[in-house]
Amino acid sequence: MSSTVSRKILTNTLGPATWRSFSQALPSVRDRPSMGDLNNTAAVREHLRPVADPAYHFRSYAIPPSDDDPAVRERYRPFLLDKDISDSDWVATLELATAAKMVETEILAQQKDRLRILVLYGSLRTRSYSKLLAYEASRILFRLGCDVRVYDPSGLPVKDDQQHDHPKVQELRELSKWSDGHLWVSPEQHGTLTGVFKNQIDWVPLSTGSVRPTQGRTLAIAQVNGGSQSFNAVNSLRILGRWMRMFTIPNQSSIPKAWTHFTDADDPVDGGSRLKPSSNRDRLVDCMEEFVKYTIVMRPHFDLFGDRFSEREEKKEKEKKDAAQASVEAVAQILKSM
Repeated sequence: MSSTVSRKILTNTLGPATWRSFSQALPSVRDRPSMGDLNNTAAVREHLRPVADPAYHFRSYAIPPSDDDPAVRERYRPFLLDKDISDSDWVATLELATAAKMVETEILAQQKDRLRILVLYGSLRTRSYSKLLAYEASRILFRLGCDVRVYDPSGLPVKDDQQHDHPKVQELRELSKWSDGHLWVSPEQHGTLTGVFKNQIDWVPLSTGSVRPTQGRTLAIAQVNGGSQSFNAVNSLRILGRWMRMFTIPNQSSIPKAWTHFTDADDPVDGGSRLKPSSNRDRLVDCMEEFVKYTIVMRPHFDLFGDRFSEREEKKEKEKKDAAQASVEAVAQILKSM
């Protein structure tokens, strides 16, 4: 139907005066999308972008060695670099003002515990790119004041129903219980995440009653690819996170041809095995910044998110049954004593 015919129909239906008022309120041709509805921004909700406070642009809230547990630092922070490198590398020069201000005002200034982040990666290779990416992400999180602990999957037995007392299993479970949020990084292999990664998740108990041990925690996800960019692994990680009742952040990182994105291990610049500048590196920064913000906002309400109608009803029914059983036993005891 032509615009002329449409205009005549609307004029006859609405009346000339109403049509004139209506048509004047419509956007001009120049304001309308020029590519059909592809780039239509009319439905976009207006939002105010936070103004970054210059005072926080390059601040670091990393735990200093003097305040850190030496055993934790040695075992769980393999991503740390020499101070002369970390004070001036690419992570140190990131403008992270909005997240940094949240860390200071909502955590440190109120003397609350730092965000506790468990990092899992999915490869045992000597030069594992998922491990290298996990280390780079950990450096960003550490700079933003997080207590970051990276779990080494080496030596973790394949999931069975016999070895739950294995030291590596107990270590993983304790770290998961300790954490406020998880960062998961897996390679994509045969179109999905690796067995090394999934084995770690399988060792985290599925539930305690009806409550998942990870319920309410936040989750950030990333993957590395040997070939072109894909999202199969992060999609699988997202499904895992949902099944474990975690809040997975909207953003995600996928590094294509990962072997081209890292410097050599012996490269003198920034300590070697570092992520090269690219839009993919910028996306990783976006994810970690978003992860910190979401965790700060949600951590005070973890218990609230775990409170559900169905579980309250289940608890009531159990209490009724227990009370009835107690009454029966009491009557039986009275009759027995007569």
